[in-house]
Amino acid sequence: MGNLADRIEVYLKRILEQSAEGYVILQRGVLAEEFSCAPSQINYVLDTRFSVERGYLVESRRGGGGYLRIVRLGFHDDGDFQTIMKQLIGSQLGESRAFNLLQRLVEDEIITRREEEIIRTVFHRETLGPESPTINGLRAHMMKRILLTLSREDLH
Repeated sequence: MGNLADRIEVYLKRILEQSAEGYVILQRGVLAEEFSCAPSQINYVLDTRFSVERGYLVESRRGGGGYLRIVRLGFHDDGDFQTIMKQLIGSQLGESRAFNLLQRLVEDEIITRREEEIIRTVFHRETLGPESPTINGLRAHMMKRILLTLSREDLH
């Protein structure tokens, strides 16, 4: 299988899927030993592949008794994910964060791969222009409207 980060990601996603609680609690050091890597590599995977925009909440406590708690967030009409998304997006949304959010919506089968590509085209810097506060503000507003539309009961 691919590189170390890919293997760690696959492992974490697999144990999350198997968890009846919807979260897992792990020790960073034990995980690092299992993959024969430095704890910083575990941090890298968590930071880049288990972010809120990708649909995960990672709680971490460092130190001797430290732990990692990884929670898979769900997309529900009145769930916490929608609130988190609004807070995460805020008034500015850069292109890469927007693309991560779209990837999460595809993974959760909220939108199709085709719909993702259509929205990516609209959000892309070649369409909107170079990143700026105005462009990122427009992108944030559009993403919020998309999430609002996706949560409408009458469109299901």
